[in-house]
Amino acid sequence: MKNLAISALALIAVAGTAHAAVEGIPFEQVRAQHEESLILTSPIAGIENHLWFDYRINVTEAQKELASDLRRVSDAEDYRDAWDEYGHELRHERTHYIKEMAERGYRTPSVTIERGY
Repeated sequence: MKNLAISALALIAVAGTAHAAVEGIPFEQVRAQHEESLILTSPIAGIENHLWFDYRINVTEAQKELASDLRRVSDAEDYRDAWDEYGHELRHERTHYIKEMAERGYRTPSVTIERGY
């Protein structure tokens, strides 16, 4: 079942990349915008601790840095690099926050769907 979910995600990523290539949007921007959609909007388990505030501050800082980097872009490579760095930062901050909260016994909510036979 896990392999099926991974395959489905890979297919979605390929489809999104193909669509972006047609539209002329760099892959790095598509990936970063996907990471934006995964930004946590509420704290895990409703606990507003220093980890939550650090996460929100770091996300805001990454957004400001992207805006600054995009203002200084001089070519297509700079543009792709700015989006790539932004996406990497968002993913890193999210996974770090989730990991730190998990170490304290708080898990992110998840839904598992199993097929009955």
